[in-house]
This record gives sequence, C-alpha cells and structure tokens, in this order.
Amino acid sequence: TALALRERDPGVSVAVLEAEVCGWGPSGRNGGFLNGYWTHLSRLRPAFGDGGALAIAYAGAGAVPAVRAFCETRGEDVWLREAGYLKVSAAPAQDAAVERSIRTAAELGVAEEAVSLSEEEVAGRCRSPVFRHGVFFRDGATVQPARLARALRRAALADGIAVHERTRVVGLRSGCPAVLETPCGTVHADEVVVATNAALAGWRPLSRRLTNFGSYVVLTEPVPELLEEIGWTGGEAITDGRMFVHYFRTTADGRVLMGSGSGPIGLGGRLDERFSLDEPTAARAEAGLRRLLPALAGARVERSWGGPIDVSADHFPFFGTLPGTRVHHGAGYSGHGVGPSWLGGQILASLALGLRDEWSASPLVRTPEASLPPEPLKRLGGGAIRAATLAVEAAEEAGRRGPGIARIVSALPRLLRMPLGTR
Repeated sequence: TALALRERDPGVSVAVLEAEVCGWGPSGRNGGFLNGYWTHLSRLRPAFGDGGALAIAYAGAGAVPAVRAFCETRGEDVWLREAGYLKVSAAPAQDAAVERSIRTAAELGVAEEAVSLSEEEVAGRCRSPVFRHGVFFRDGATVQPARLARALRRAALADGIAVHERTRVVGLRSGCPAVLETPCGTVHADEVVVATNAALAGWRPLSRRLTNFGSYVVLTEPVPELLEEIGWTGGEAITDGRMFVHYFRTTADGRVLMGSGSGPIGLGGRLDERFSLDEPTAARAEAGLRRLLPALAGARVERSWGGPIDVSADHFPFFGTLPGTRVHHGAGYSGHGVGPSWLGGQILASLALGLRDEWSASPLVRTPEASLPPEPLKRLGGGAIRAATLAVEAAEEAGRRGPGIARIVSALPRLLRMPLGTR
C-alpha cells in the first residue's frame, strides 16, 4: 500500500508503523504461494456473481507480473519461481473440489485458466500413489516470503517512506487529522490504513468479521534425488482438495515444504504462542507429507514453524473505510495473502487517495454479509467445527465415512453460508 501511494502521488508523505519488524508476522512465515484468484473461481462465483468473480480473478492475475517487475526494477531476488499451481484430488471425497474448479472456469468462458489433468498427467508433474486427478492453473508461482517482505521494506526506504519498526500503535483517534498513539510518541495523519492482518481480529470495528486460525509448515532436508525420482522437478506449487488444505512446494535447493491449515483457533485478537508452536498441528503437517509423498518417507524434517491467519466469515478479504472517518482497512485474506495483498495494496491506495477507479470499485470493497458470533462463542464454535472437520477428512482419506455427528457439525459452515474451508 505504501509503495502504491508513493507511485501514484510522489508528493504524499507516507509512514509505516510496525509493531515488530517487517516480515515478523504472517507475511514472513507463510508458504510463499504467489497467485491470484483463478484458483478460487468456483467459490468466488456464488459469493460475487459471474461478473464479480471474473473481475476479481482478472485483477488478481496482476500479482505475479507485479512481483516479477518489482524484482527486475529493484534488483531484488525473492527466489521467485513461476511454475504454476496444481490442485490435486488425494481422496475420492476431494474429486468434487477439482471438478468444480474445471467446470466453473469452462462455464465462465475461461477454460484456459483451469486445465483438467488426468491421473497420468498429474503423475507427469508429481508422482504419488494417492493423487487421482487434478487441475492446473498457469497463474501460480512461489517466493521466499520473508525475502519479499524485507525487499519491500528496502524499496519503501529507498522511495522516502518512513518505516518505524518496533513501534506499536496503542491508540487510534479518528478525526481531521487522525491521531495514532505509540509508546514513542504520536503521529498525525489525514488518512490512516489499518492493515495488520491477524491482529485485526481483536480490533473492535472488525472483530465480528474475523477469527484467527493457525497454519503450520514442516521443511525437509534437501532431497533433490527423491524429487527426481517422483518427477517433481518443475517447481509447481501444489495443494490437495481438503477443507483444511495441505499445501506443498519445493525450494531451489531441493527441500520440500509441507503445510497444514489445521492449527488452533485464537481468542479475539490474542496472538499467543500457540500460533508459533503447536506440536499437534506440526505433526499433522508431517503426516500429510508422509501420506501425500510416501517416496519422501525417509526425508528428515529439519524445522517447523507456524503463524496465524486472519479468516473472514466468507473466506475472502474485504476492504473499506470506517463510516464517518478516513480510516481505511483491509483484512480477511484467509490463508491466501501473498498475491491478494498486492491487489489489496492497490485497493487501499485508491481508498486513501480518494480515487474513483477500478481498484476502489472492486467487488472486494465491501462489508461482508456474514458475521461471526461474539467471543467466546466464536472460538468455541470454531473449535467444534475444526475438530469435526479434521475427523471427517481423516476418515475420508482412510476410505471410511466420517462419524455421523462429525459430518453434521462440519457441514454447519456451508449450511450457514460461511464457507470457512477451500471446498
């Protein structure tokens, strides 16, 4: 957002207030999947209609070229690999998710954005005994997210943007100008952009729109010979069709990163240690590695880490301005934030500059219709749905039907039109 503001209005004064250091939060800990919204078209369509879904997808497709251009212009190396995105079915219950992606793209006249792959074609990209069939999205890349975050910081400083790290905002008073209070002093600003990701779940204006989930990854030792053995040498980013998705990718030195979005649920906006260290979730990520890629069963896991993700009630981000103020916000990336945060930066820059353009007119500039219950019901209800969904998906992967009560509870988000997963 800060870079977009300076690009559009070089005379504007911009300051970034960061509670820790740039990249400390989810922006530096994620799996590094960089793509727009073609991968989500089948879920965008019922939420935004045909036109809205296509508008969001076309806008989001600018993320990969924008990061590429940023790296070329600024001389930065964020380990960008443009190899596409592959979604696979790894159990019969996941077939529908893959088929829905293919069917929706065809119905909307963009079949080239979601290419159906047979089981044999999937194996040509990555061999696994549990992969059934898949869909390939050319709009997909990977980056090293912390390198990207620090590169953006360097670019901001080079452009004359003031970056104040370890400067926590402890109070915000809207007005003309607005006043932001920090332990080091106060900042007066005509326009304020609040884009603090998972911390926004505890901000009163948005607390009923967001909750936090934990997402964890494990990273193997370098295993280039095993990647050659299974044919996964193209660098594709891959996910399965679960609700609590497994996401996995390779690195340039032949490691495999496997992530699981099945971590603990937060209470309000508290970002406690469970989001950084939760052994059961890390174990699920490692179990996913062994099941999905059994050829890597002997690969040593060298490290694991986690972080919070801000999840909105409908699983899509939303942007806007608090009524009667010049305080703008962007939140709810729901585990898909590297590419969409570029899109969000364009939107927030237009809102802050008061522009009426394609960005401020985005369907994502909205107040979500769905809201979440207050705490502690939000955490208790979310925890029950999470546990039920994990039980159902574990049974499905084992070729069994999930327990009856778990199937009922796990279906509640869909029945309440709050699709908290990826299906």
